[in-house]
Amino acid sequence: METKVAVIAIVVKNRNSAERLNEILHDYGDYIIGRMGIPYREKNINIISVVVDAPHDIISALSGKIGNLVDVSAKTTYSDTRE
Repeated sequence: METKVAVIAIVVKNRNSAERLNEILHDYGDYIIGRMGIPYREKNINIISVVVDAPHDIISALSGKIGNLVDVSAKTTYSDTRE
């Protein structure tokens, strides 16, 4: 199955959602290339970027589950895989 590389940008407004977010990311760990988290204390938010290499439907499912968490937003950007 064809895979795509994508970056999921996540903004966490409430740390209470962090545990469930980490569970979801763990469930999709086989597809995650890397992740970076930045606490922005002045705004009381956390910003996380997750890079994945997965089929489109897996990326969509992951992004959707993250976006459905309370006080969490997610946006996905796909790489241009044309050669």
